Amino acid sequence: MSEEHTVDIDVSAKKLTDWENAPTVRDLKQDLIDSQSSHSDQASKIERWLDNMHVTGSAAIKSPKGRSSVQPKLIRKQAEWRYAALSEPFLDTDDIFEVNPVSWEDKRAALQNQMVLNNQFNTKIDKVQFIDDYVRAAVDEGTVIVRVGWDYEEEEVEEMAPIIELTVNPEMAPLHEQLAQIKQQDPGRYQEEVPEELKQAHEASLAEGVPYEGVITGYEEVTVTKVIRNAPTVEVCHYDDVVIDPTCMGKIEDAQFVVYKFESSLAELKRDGKYQNLDHINVQTNSILGEPDTGPDNGGSFNFSDKPRQKFTVHEYWGYWDIDGSGLVKPIVAAWVGDVLIRLEENPFPDKRPPFIAVPYLPVRRSVYGEPDGELLIDNQKIIGAVTRGMIDIMGNSANGQMGVRKDALDPTNRRRFMTGQDYEYNGNVDPRQAFYVHQYPEIPASAQFMVESQNMEAESMTGVKAFTGGLSGDSLGGTATGVRGTLDAASKRELNILRRLARGMVKIGRKIISMNGEFLSEEEVIRVTNDQFVAIRRDDLAGNFDLRLTVATAEADNAKAQELSFMLQTMGNNMDPSMSRMILADIARLRKMPALAKRIEEYEPQPDPMQQQIQQLEMQKLQWEIEKLKSETQENYADAQQKGAKASNITADTDKKTLDFVEQESGVQQERELQRIGEQARSQGQLKLMDHQLKEDEKRKDLLRSYVESSANA
Repeated sequence: MSEEHTVDIDVSAKKLTDWENAPTVRDLKQDLIDSQSSHSDQASKIERWLDNMHVTGSAAIKSPKGRSSVQPKLIRKQAEWRYAALSEPFLDTDDIFEVNPVSWEDKRAALQNQMVLNNQFNTKIDKVQFIDDYVRAAVDEGTVIVRVGWDYEEEEVEEMAPIIELTVNPEMAPLHEQLAQIKQQDPGRYQEEVPEELKQAHEASLAEGVPYEGVITGYEEVTVTKVIRNAPTVEVCHYDDVVIDPTCMGKIEDAQFVVYKFESSLAELKRDGKYQNLDHINVQTNSILGEPDTGPDNGGSFNFSDKPRQKFTVHEYWGYWDIDGSGLVKPIVAAWVGDVLIRLEENPFPDKRPPFIAVPYLPVRRSVYGEPDGELLIDNQKIIGAVTRGMIDIMGNSANGQMGVRKDALDPTNRRRFMTGQDYEYNGNVDPRQAFYVHQYPEIPASAQFMVESQNMEAESMTGVKAFTGGLSGDSLGGTATGVRGTLDAASKRELNILRRLARGMVKIGRKIISMNGEFLSEEEVIRVTNDQFVAIRRDDLAGNFDLRLTVATAEADNAKAQELSFMLQTMGNNMDPSMSRMILADIARLRKMPALAKRIEEYEPQPDPMQQQIQQLEMQKLQWEIEKLKSETQENYADAQQKGAKASNITADTDKKTLDFVEQESGVQQERELQRIGEQARSQGQLKLMDHQLKEDEKRKDLLRSYVESSANA
C-alpha cells in the first residue's frame, strides 16, 4: 500500500505520445490503488482455499507434542479426480475448434479460420501444458484468468542472393506444370527443394501465362528480414498478478481497466521493442526482492546481479481514457516501472478490448471470480482430520507388541533364559497364562469409522466426484438400476456444467485469436490439412462473420454414443449399404478416440478381385444371352399364338356356320329358302324365255322390214 503516496518524480523521461490529455503514472496508479481492497479480499479467499487444499499456511495442523498432526487431504483428492475428467475433453482431439459461417459468403473463410486456429493450438502453442494450467487453476482457485497476446520476432541477416535473368522458353511448360502440382500438394517441399531460379521463373510464368526459364548470372549480398516467430500466445495468469475493475459486475468485458503485473528485465524489454524510457528505470529500487509477495513461486530470494538480466516488476494497464479531452474514452495500454512510464499507446488489438478472459469454476453472482470445490469441503476435511488424528493417537499411545511378565513367575536364572529366547522354567505356583501379557492395539470405536465414512459420503455428494470410497451409490436412491442411473446422471450433469463454462472461456480465447490472425498473421500461412494435402491460406481470406463453437463431451457420453452406433450397426446386419456401414464405423472410431482409423475408413475404397471381376463379366454375358434367348422365344411364341388364334377363329366360324345350318334346317328356314331360290330360278328362266321369244319376234319383224325395203328398192 506504499504506492498510495508515490508521485511522478522522473520529469526527464520523454513524452511517449502527442495526446492532449495523456494519463500520467499517478493517474493510472490511482485506479490500481482504489481497486486494491476488493482484490486483496479475493486474494485472501483464494489463499485460504489453497492453504486448505495443501494443508499449509493457515490450514496447517498445530498439534501438541506427542500427538498426531496428520490431516487427510480431502480437497486435494477430489481435485485430482477433477483434473483428468476436465482436461481430456479438450486434449483427446486435434481439432478442438469448429468455425461455422453466419452466411454462405463466409463459408470459405470459416473453413480457413478453423484450419488456422486448430493448427496454431496444435503447433504454435503447448496445448497440453496450457490446458493443464487452465483446468488446474480453475479447480484449485475457483477462477482462471487467461491473457491472450501475440508474439512476433524477426531478425535481419546478410545473405548472398543470386541475380536471375528470365527468358521465355516453351520447353519449360511441362516443368512448370510439375512445379505447380508440387506447390499445391507440398508447399514445404516446394520452398526447400526447388532452386530459387526455378521459383522466380515459375512465379513469372504464373503471372504472365508464358513459360519462363531462369538463369543465374551472378550473386549479390542483400539484407533479408526473417520472421522467427509470428503466432498467438495464451498464458494462465497468477491470481494475484491481475487486478480487475471491481465495478464490472461480473463481466470482465465491461471492465474499465485491468492491471497486469509481471516480472521482466532490461534485456527482455529492449528485445520486445515496444518500450521506451528504459534508461530512466532504477533497477535496484524496483527489484523483485522488494515486492511483498515474492516467495518460492517467484524464485525466492534469487535475482541476477548484472543489470541487463536483473529482474524487476512491470505494471501493465489495459483500459480506457479520454486522450483528446473530448469527453469520449478510447482503449489504451500503458506500462510503468516504479514511476517511469515506459509504454503508452492505443490498444493495438483488433477487438479494442483488454486481452484477458476470466472463467469461473462455480460462478458467483455479480462477480468475475468463482469458487472451487474446496469452499464446500473445508469443514468435511477438518472433521475427517480431527477424527483421523484421534484414531491415530489411540493406536500410537498403545504399547503394541510389548510383553509384561509377572514378578514372581520367573527366578533370575530363568528370566535371563526367557529374555534370550531359550527354554526356561517358571514357578509352579503361577499360571503362565496369567503371568505373561502381550499388549495389542485397542479397538477403534465404530463411531469414529462411521464419522469418517459419512463425511466422505457427504463430500462426494456435494461435488459429484466418485473417488472409490463408497460414498456415491445408487443405494442412497433406492438400490435399483434407476437409482444408479439417476446418481450417475446427476454427477455427469454437474461435470458437464463445469465443462461448458470452461469451453465458453476457450471460445472467447478463440474469438480473440481469430481477430488477431486477420490483423497480425503473415501474408500467407501454410496449414497442413492431411498427411499429403496442404492449403495455402491468405490473411485476406480470414475476414468474415463466424459462429465459433467448441464441442466438449465426457468419455462416458462418447462411450454411450459409440455403443448406440454399434447396436445400430449390429441390428442392420448385412442388409445395410456398405457406404452407410463405413459412415457408422468412422463415427464409432472417432468416438473411441481413433481419428486416424476413422479417416482411413472414410477414405476406404474396396479393390475388386480380378477373378471375381471376370466371373461377374461372364455372368453378365450369360444374362445377356439368356435375355436374347428369352426375347427370341417370346417372339416365336407370339407368332405361334397368332397362328393358333387364326386357326381358332376359322374353327369358330365353321362351328358357327354348322350350328346356324342345323338351326335353320330344324326350323324349316333352309327349306323355305330353297323354295324361294327355286321359285326365283323358275321366274328367271321364264323371263329369259320370254325375252328370247321377244328377241326372236323382233328379228322376224326386222327381217320383214329389210325384205320390204329391198323389194321397194328393186322396184
